Amino acid sequence: MQTHENTPVKSGTLVSQVSETLRQTILSGELKPGDKLPSEARLTEAHGVSRTVIREAVAALRADGLVEARQGAGVFVLEPPRAEVLPFQNLDYARISSVIELLELRTAVEVEAAALAALRRSPQQEEGIITCHHAVLECLQSGQPTVEADFALHIAIADASNNPRFGEFLSMVGRGVIPRAALQGRDESSDDYIAQLHGEHSRIVEAISNGDEDGARDAMRRHLKGSQSRYRAVLRGDVTRR
Repeated sequence: MQTHENTPVKSGTLVSQVSETLRQTILSGELKPGDKLPSEARLTEAHGVSRTVIREAVAALRADGLVEARQGAGVFVLEPPRAEVLPFQNLDYARISSVIELLELRTAVEVEAAALAALRRSPQQEEGIITCHHAVLECLQSGQPTVEADFALHIAIADASNNPRFGEFLSMVGRGVIPRAALQGRDESSDDYIAQLHGEHSRIVEAISNGDEDGARDAMRRHLKGSQSRYRAVLRGDVTRR
């Protein structure tokens, strides 16, 4: 009884080991697309396992789209399937147009997140928003990069909507949601820029704190529309700061 219980585990482990070895042989290029896999007999001898293990290992490769069986000819290597491009992982922050696309999407999402935050925030969440707001100002005034602090502020607002999907969206996009690097030539330590960004953030935070749904929605829209305008100015090449 003990032997029968252990056999499937051992067999499963061998299948995994052999399939992974063959997979690496293919992915490394040792076996190229169009090449024929060695026969079952040769694979059995090379790996010191049964034909059943070899068949299951090859079946796993077929399921992954790495090989195909051709009747009467054998098993042949296929072109490895292309890795799936996950949402927001193909953004090119060196292209201003790509940044604008992201800002337009952010506007559609974050305007409503701010409005819901004004209605639903808890005292603790409100305090967190204010704390993040002050952190952004401190970075601006000290000439430090603002990306982390700015991202934290927008996450705090999204979380205060008490709809977890808003925060999930921003987290999925990541800190690239604040793509400052695309604004080449912008001096974040300038008084004008500090006043402008702080003023935009202040209006958002104040509206949320006051429970002003429409005001929060409008302030966030103005902030993100302003960002779009600044980036579009860079795209046109006529100014680098507005």
